[in-house]
Amino acid sequence: MASVDSLEDNTGFANKNNANFPILADVTKTMSEAYGVLHSAGFAQRWTYYIDPQGIIIRIDKDTNPATAGADLVDSLNALGVPAAAD
Repeated sequence: MASVDSLEDNTGFANKNNANFPILADVTKTMSEAYGVLHSAGFAQRWTYYIDPQGIIIRIDKDTNPATAGADLVDSLNALGVPAAAD
């Protein structure tokens, strides 16, 4: 996950939501601009990029909905044939 918010804001978000994954603080907005998600108003649009092990973007979901993002992510990974993580 990446955000144009500050490291402090991202850390607060992660703590509040018990996030168990890294959140990139793209405060310079360089990465967001490179991926085409930087809105002209300065915020990053919520898009999900699926990147294969070779670093190739294999799918872009431009309709990311925060309320269903987790389930949508699992559905997309299954559709792409990504094996489930072993316990």
